Amino acid sequence: MGKVTGFLEFDRKVEAYKAVEKRVKNYKEFTVPMKEKEIKDQGARCMDCGIPFCHSGCPLGNLIPDFNDAVYKGKWEKAADILHSTNNFPEFTGRLCPAPCEEACVLGINEDPVSIENIEKNIVETAFEKGWVVAQPPASRTEKKVAVIGSGPAGLAAAQQLNRAGHTVTVFERDEKPGGLLRYGIPDFKMEKHVIDRRLKVLEEEGITFNCGVHVGVDVKADELKNDFDAIVLCGGATVRRNLPIKGSDLNGVVQAMDFLPQNNRRVDGVKEFENEILATDKDVIVIGGGDTGSDCIGTSIRQGAKSVSNFEIMPMGTEERPEDQPWPFWPMRLRTSTSHKEGAERFFSISTKEFVGDKNGNLKGLITSEVTWIKQPGQRPILKEVEGTEKEWKCELALLAMGFTGSEITIAEQLGLETDTRTNIKASENDYKTNIPGVFVAGDQRRGQSLIVWAISEGRQAAHHIDTYLMGESYLPLKGDGDLPRV
Repeated sequence: MGKVTGFLEFDRKVEAYKAVEKRVKNYKEFTVPMKEKEIKDQGARCMDCGIPFCHSGCPLGNLIPDFNDAVYKGKWEKAADILHSTNNFPEFTGRLCPAPCEEACVLGINEDPVSIENIEKNIVETAFEKGWVVAQPPASRTEKKVAVIGSGPAGLAAAQQLNRAGHTVTVFERDEKPGGLLRYGIPDFKMEKHVIDRRLKVLEEEGITFNCGVHVGVDVKADELKNDFDAIVLCGGATVRRNLPIKGSDLNGVVQAMDFLPQNNRRVDGVKEFENEILATDKDVIVIGGGDTGSDCIGTSIRQGAKSVSNFEIMPMGTEERPEDQPWPFWPMRLRTSTSHKEGAERFFSISTKEFVGDKNGNLKGLITSEVTWIKQPGQRPILKEVEGTEKEWKCELALLAMGFTGSEITIAEQLGLETDTRTNIKASENDYKTNIPGVFVAGDQRRGQSLIVWAISEGRQAAHHIDTYLMGESYLPLKGDGDLPRV
């Protein structure tokens, strides 16, 4: 695959970024495209490694060596066909996925891995530019109707696959536009929303119906769905935010990240007024949580004109190299520095917030922290211990809580009588994605808990296969790593 000696001839290269002082003035994507020759050279780095572990690193089972080889040879349309055969939305994953495939790359054992994600993004962007991404409605329709609840990546993937099988698919979304967290969680500087809209246009042309502004379980009851549809798939996501139950958590200025980020996305989309406007402008901002959501809060706060931005992470600082106890090809918990971190945030590790401090009017003015240490014990979970004498008070007018999600909302689950686990995720096996109620399936974060976009797309695709089997007795839709096959 690729050029036999390519990995010896070419160094890893990815897209460059516009200068910080330019990019923080707006919410546009700020990557600098690579030249075609440079992308081909990156495809050439893919080794003839015998066993491509990148397949196992990718939840979708993308045929990575195959599309790398096609890019190296300049066969872009072939590369796009290969990529789309396992991934419905590579324009999303090519921008937003943390690329577990690259951590599993064989070349990455002792060199920089192949820049798979960058190649993927360039393949799909070339496909859109050349007009190769077009609607492919099914040749015929079954008489079956399927309701997809949620229009995030899991819901969109399930909808497209089921529509390809010939079923009549309706997607229900409680927000005003489709996309889920892709639209109302991911900042525009990471993915501009026209990227979603052009794909939605294709899905609509293929025959999928989108009903937005409809909260299933509230506006539409479960019994109505069961009466109107032959199958239901729940892809609503993990939306219950983790709180920080400490003194002062009810102060004005202590805000959930997923209140802050969606509001700003709507602001960028042209919404002018908000009932409770949240802005970082001229404030000392502290973001609590060191993951992707925290990073998104940092970049957004900086663009809003925050006075200062600090980032607290309760875990210790990771190493830049792969930890010894997380060998290749497993995903390593190493230190990751995002583009937002580089825009002016100061990061603090092994720090725990103990109390939010308010003024006499109930507004946040600061918070109190202490340093912590993690005590490892063989065979047991590490124990968190506060370091005595390390308390510190910080000035802060806006604290953004970006500490992840604890489960999914259960309104529709209760109405349908679905079984849930202790985290309120709906119970279903990866074997068939069936819930305990016949005809009701679940996929994505609402089943597995908070996870990656690439996992959501994978689960949506696989659930579609099992829903098709439930409706028709058999299915020609693919499972992980299989190409798409039409019903014959």
